[in-house]
This record gives sequence, structure tokens and C-alpha cells, in this order.
Amino acid sequence: MIQVFQGVRVIDATHVLAGPFASYQLAVLGADVIKVESPHSPDQARMQGSDRKLNDAQMGTAFMAQASNKRALSLDLKTEGGREAFKRLAKTADVLVQNYRPGALDALGLGYDALSVLNPRLIYCGISAFGAHGPKREETGYDNVLQAYSGIMAMTGHGDGRPLKSGAQVVDYATGLAAAFALSTALYQREKTGRGQFIDLSMLDVSLMLLTSHVAGHSWNGAHPEAKGNHFPFATIGCYAAADTDLMISASNLAQQRRLWTALGREDLVKSDNNQRLDDHARESAALTQIIATRSAAEWEAFFRRHRIPAARIRRMEEALADPQIAARDVIQRPAAAGAFEALGVAVAPFRMSDSPARVTAPPPAVGEHNEMLLAELGYDAAEVARLRLEGAIG
Repeated sequence: MIQVFQGVRVIDATHVLAGPFASYQLAVLGADVIKVESPHSPDQARMQGSDRKLNDAQMGTAFMAQASNKRALSLDLKTEGGREAFKRLAKTADVLVQNYRPGALDALGLGYDALSVLNPRLIYCGISAFGAHGPKREETGYDNVLQAYSGIMAMTGHGDGRPLKSGAQVVDYATGLAAAFALSTALYQREKTGRGQFIDLSMLDVSLMLLTSHVAGHSWNGAHPEAKGNHFPFATIGCYAAADTDLMISASNLAQQRRLWTALGREDLVKSDNNQRLDDHARESAALTQIIATRSAAEWEAFFRRHRIPAARIRRMEEALADPQIAARDVIQRPAAAGAFEALGVAVAPFRMSDSPARVTAPPPAVGEHNEMLLAELGYDAAEVARLRLEGAIG
């Protein structure tokens, strides 16, 4: 079976989460992804995760979550030998993705303008916090900073004046998916033009994409989204306390709210338009609070399923991961059938393709694990590799 990106070579000169996740999405679809990192200061995600021993071994779970199917090359780009090897690699690549501060690789002669001369077909993606243009172009930032800067945190919380970041790194992983989409788009266009191009991808811009409906509302009438916790404009959408734990209900449209109130024996609360629902929020909310408290969340979940009303009790992640639905989707795979990482499960891709499914075929690599192999592919002989190692250009 031929995978989508089989034969596509990707240089992954990124670190932490967003950039590595972008190249990982291509890797699980068959691309030859080569992770380039400094032998002296490797990807900081290697030292982060839920197991301190793995962190000390530079194989933290934060790194391994998005490192399968990649080969690793350690290059010190501050050395002449390291830069030369990087240029040789760029000549063979289809895609380069990096998330250094804008201008940093340009100063080393490794920016798009320089490398596109060596390889006009190269698609070069620069990921940064605020983008390659604008007054904040040189500032750095992480997921939590962008959540704060973009307005996401201000609208998240319970309205008690204490803003709250999302528990998941939503900006990081959304940036990775956006970058993978941009790279796929550029590869598709290259089929028509034969030319590569530069992609300027900003985490701030991605944050605004996550706020799409709120941005539109604000631009229209100045409406500002306030933190409302688990409360929604309609009472039939929200989190209610069942007899044992909380339940999220989403009877969103008019047909669903009619089914909900009818199933609960409260036809008197059925509305014929959404403005009526907005105006009667307090009465509907009080009724649901009283009714939902009478049964367990699992009982209500089954009840609403029978009546075709979306609802779910609040689950911890470990319970969600054990759910048969997730197993049926094959979205969590193991990068190694045996050996050191056989217990590691990683998320692969959020979609299924009938002819070229995403899959994990190789475990996460150690720093520079494939140095000799990759340098040989680039034409270096044993003496040249020894010289690079002696001068500190490789690990």
C-alpha cells in the first residue's frame, strides 16, 4: 500500500510541540522525516513528560508523543561543517519546517532565500509565535502565552475574574495541524508549478482561527465573549450535576430541545424559536438542575442516547482512552511491538483514509541516532564524518 507522502523528504528543524507535531503528521502518512537538532542542546521536549527517568534520558513522553517514524540527525548549525551538512540535506529535501525566531536561520545563511537557490523546489515553512512580519516578529512565545495574548484565556473560566488556560495545549497542536495542512497545500501546488515557496505560519494567527465565530461577532457589533464556564446561551446546552457526577448536555437546535423536553415530560418548556429560549433561560436551567440531579450521569447518558440528544458524563482521560469507540478508530497506536517503548501509545491522525491509512512504523529516535546513515546518504565518507565529529558539528 502506497502512503500519501511516500517519497517526500521532510527536514524537521523544529522543537517543543507545534513544529514537531506538524512534521509528525506527514511522517505517519509516509514521509521520510529527518529531525535535525543540536547535539549540545537538543529539542527541549526530550526533557519533558510524565516520567522523570525518561526525561533524564532525553526521551520524555512530550517528545515521544510526536517523534515516531522520524530519523534523527544531530547538527550544530553554529559550525561551518554543520551548516554545510544542512545545506546538502536541503538539496535533497521537498520540505523544510523550522520554528526558530524569525531571521535566526537567515543569519546563518540557512533561510529560505539562500536554500531556495540551492533547491528551487524546496517548500520552506517558518513557524513562529507572532509571524515573520509585524512589530512583534522577533518575540518568542509558547502555547500559554498565545492563549493569554489572543484573548482565549480571558473568555475561559467561570466569570470570577480569574482567567483560565485550556488544559490541553490547543494552540500548539492546532498550529501543528495548520502547518501540516499548509505544507500539503504547497506540495499540491508544486505539482502544478514545479516551484517551492515560503510559508509564514504564526501561532497568533492560529489562535485567531480558533476564535473564528467570536471574531466575526465582535467585528459585527462589538460583542465581546466573556468567561461563562459551562454555561451557554441556551439552557439545554450545559453542564448539570447528576446524582453522582456531572453531565454535559447539548440539545442545541430547536428539534433537539423539543425532543429533550418531551422526553422529560416538560412539554410546557418547548420553544418555537431561539429568542424564546434565550428569554426563558433561567426557568429552563432551574428545571434541568432539578431533574438531572435525580439519576446517575450514566443513566442519563443512556436515556439521552435513546432520544437522540447529544450528552456525555464527564470522564477522566484514562477512562476515555479505554473506551471501545477509541479502540475502534485505531487513533492510538504503539510505535514498537516490543522493546523499550512497547507500552507507549501515541495519537496518530484525526482521520482515516481508505487507501493510505496513517500508521506508526518506527519508534522515536535518540539524539543523532541516524547520523552515520544519513550522512552517508548525503555523500560523506567515514573520514569526513570523523572530521565533523571532531569539530563538534555532529554528536
